[in-house]
Amino acid sequence: MTSTPAAAQHLHDLARLRRVRDRIDREYAQPLDVEALARGANMSAGHLSREFKLAYGEAPYGYLMTRRIERAMALLRRGDLSVTEVCFEVGCSSLGTFSTRFTELVGVPPSTYRRDAADATAGMPSCVAKQVTKPIRNREAPVNEPQLA
Repeated sequence: MTSTPAAAQHLHDLARLRRVRDRIDREYAQPLDVEALARGANMSAGHLSREFKLAYGEAPYGYLMTRRIERAMALLRRGDLSVTEVCFEVGCSSLGTFSTRFTELVGVPPSTYRRDAADATAGMPSCVAKQVTKPIRNREAPVNEPQLA
Protein backbone atom coordinates (compact mmCIF):
# COMPACT_ATOMS: atom_id res chain seq x y z
CA MET A 1 0.00 0.00 0.00
CA THR A 2 1.50 3.33 -0.99
CA SER A 3 0.39 6.68 0.27
CA THR A 4 -0.07 9.73 -1.86
CA PRO A 5 2.03 12.82 -1.23
CA ALA A 6 -1.10 14.60 0.04
CA ALA A 7 -1.81 11.82 2.56
CA ALA A 8 1.80 11.86 3.73
CA GLN A 9 1.66 15.63 4.15
CA HIS A 10 -1.59 15.31 6.13
CA LEU A 11 0.02 12.82 8.52
CA HIS A 12 3.03 15.13 8.89
CA ASP A 13 0.71 18.06 9.70
CA LEU A 14 -1.20 15.98 12.25
CA ALA A 15 2.08 15.06 13.96
CA ARG A 16 3.00 18.77 14.16
CA LEU A 17 -0.41 19.58 15.63
CA ARG A 18 0.01 16.83 18.20
CA ARG A 19 3.38 18.34 19.20
CA VAL A 20 1.69 21.74 19.60
CA ARG A 21 -1.03 20.20 21.78
CA ASP A 22 1.60 18.35 23.83
CA ARG A 23 3.53 21.60 24.29
CA ILE A 24 0.38 23.34 25.54
CA ASP A 25 -0.24 20.45 27.95
CA ARG A 26 3.33 20.69 29.30
CA GLU A 27 3.85 24.46 29.28
CA TYR A 28 0.34 25.76 30.06
CA ALA A 29 1.71 27.94 32.89
CA GLN A 30 4.24 29.64 30.60
CA PRO A 31 3.39 32.75 28.58
CA LEU A 32 2.20 31.05 25.38
CA ASP A 33 0.44 32.67 22.46
CA VAL A 34 -0.63 31.36 19.08
CA GLU A 35 2.25 33.10 17.29
CA ALA A 36 4.86 31.41 19.52
CA LEU A 37 3.16 28.03 19.11
CA ALA A 38 3.02 28.51 15.34
CA ARG A 39 6.71 29.46 15.15
CA GLY A 40 7.57 26.29 17.06
CA ALA A 41 5.61 24.24 14.53
CA ASN A 42 6.93 26.12 11.48
CA MET A 43 3.42 27.26 10.55
CA SER A 44 1.71 30.59 10.27
CA ALA A 45 -0.54 31.53 13.18
CA GLY A 46 -3.64 31.50 10.97
CA HIS A 47 -2.84 28.11 9.48
CA LEU A 48 -2.11 26.65 12.92
CA SER A 49 -5.40 27.98 14.30
CA ARG A 50 -7.45 26.59 11.40
CA GLU A 51 -5.76 23.18 11.39
CA PHE A 52 -5.78 22.84 15.19
CA LYS A 53 -9.50 23.59 15.29
CA LEU A 54 -10.17 21.04 12.54
CA ALA A 55 -8.16 18.39 14.38
CA TYR A 56 -9.20 19.07 17.99
CA GLY A 57 -12.48 20.97 17.81
CA GLU A 58 -11.23 24.21 19.33
CA ALA A 59 -8.62 26.86 18.61
CA PRO A 60 -5.19 26.62 20.28
CA TYR A 61 -5.91 29.55 22.61
CA GLY A 62 -9.19 27.97 23.74
CA TYR A 63 -7.41 24.68 24.38
CA LEU A 64 -4.71 26.51 26.38
CA MET A 65 -7.29 28.32 28.49
CA THR A 66 -9.19 25.08 29.12
CA ARG A 67 -5.96 23.41 30.25
CA ARG A 68 -5.25 26.35 32.58
CA ILE A 69 -8.76 26.19 34.03
CA GLU A 70 -8.43 22.43 34.63
CA ARG A 71 -5.25 23.04 36.62
CA ALA A 72 -6.83 25.99 38.43
CA MET A 73 -9.73 23.78 39.49
CA ALA A 74 -7.29 21.32 41.08
CA LEU A 75 -5.45 24.11 42.89
CA LEU A 76 -8.69 25.69 44.10
CA ARG A 77 -9.92 22.31 45.42
CA ARG A 78 -6.76 22.12 47.56
CA GLY A 79 -7.84 25.37 49.19
CA ASP A 80 -4.40 26.63 50.26
CA LEU A 81 -4.06 29.34 47.58
CA SER A 82 -6.16 32.42 46.95
CA VAL A 83 -7.95 32.88 43.63
CA THR A 84 -5.38 35.52 42.65
CA GLU A 85 -2.47 33.20 43.46
CA VAL A 86 -4.09 30.40 41.44
CA CYS A 87 -4.64 32.77 38.51
CA PHE A 88 -0.95 33.58 38.26
CA GLU A 89 0.17 30.02 39.10
CA VAL A 90 -1.60 28.65 36.01
CA GLY A 91 -0.11 31.28 33.70
CA CYS A 92 -2.90 33.84 33.42
CA SER A 93 -1.81 37.45 33.60
CA SER A 94 -5.27 38.99 34.05
CA LEU A 95 -7.48 38.10 36.99
CA GLY A 96 -10.51 39.43 35.11
CA THR A 97 -9.92 37.25 32.05
CA PHE A 98 -9.20 34.26 34.27
CA SER A 99 -12.39 34.74 36.29
CA THR A 100 -14.52 35.27 33.19
CA ARG A 101 -13.19 32.17 31.40
CA PHE A 102 -13.39 30.09 34.59
CA THR A 103 -17.03 31.06 35.05
CA GLU A 104 -17.82 30.28 31.38
CA LEU A 105 -16.30 26.79 31.59
CA VAL A 106 -17.17 25.78 35.12
CA GLY A 107 -20.46 27.58 35.66
CA VAL A 108 -19.49 29.36 38.88
CA PRO A 109 -16.88 32.02 39.71
CA PRO A 110 -13.53 30.74 41.01
CA SER A 111 -14.18 32.09 44.53
CA THR A 112 -17.44 30.12 44.73
CA TYR A 113 -15.76 27.03 43.31
CA ARG A 114 -12.94 27.32 45.86
CA ARG A 115 -15.44 27.59 48.71
CA ASP A 116 -17.66 24.69 47.61
CA ALA A 117 -15.38 22.27 45.74
CA ALA A 118 -13.34 21.00 48.67
CA ASP A 119 -16.51 19.63 50.31
CA ALA A 120 -17.84 18.19 47.05
CA THR A 121 -14.69 16.12 46.39
CA ALA A 122 -13.77 15.27 49.99
CA GLY A 123 -12.57 11.69 50.27
CA MET A 124 -12.23 11.22 46.50
CA PRO A 125 -8.88 10.22 45.07
CA SER A 126 -7.47 13.15 43.09
CA CYS A 127 -7.64 11.21 39.80
CA VAL A 128 -11.39 10.65 40.29
CA ALA A 129 -11.96 14.27 41.40
CA LYS A 130 -10.21 15.47 38.23
CA GLN A 131 -12.54 13.42 36.00
CA VAL A 132 -15.69 14.38 37.90
CA THR A 133 -14.88 18.10 37.84
CA LYS A 134 -13.47 18.32 34.32
CA PRO A 135 -14.51 21.62 32.67
CA ILE A 136 -16.82 21.63 29.69
CA ARG A 137 -15.07 22.07 26.34
CA ASN A 138 -16.41 23.80 23.25
CA ARG A 139 -19.47 25.19 24.96
CA GLU A 140 -20.33 27.26 27.94
CA ALA A 141 -21.52 25.75 31.20
CA PRO A 142 -25.20 24.82 31.06
CA VAL A 143 -27.53 27.60 32.05
CA ASN A 144 -30.20 26.66 34.54
CA GLU A 145 -33.50 27.63 32.94
CA PRO A 146 -36.15 29.02 35.29
CA GLN A 147 -38.76 26.40 36.02
CA LEU A 148 -42.41 27.29 35.61
CA ALA A 149 -44.64 26.08 38.40
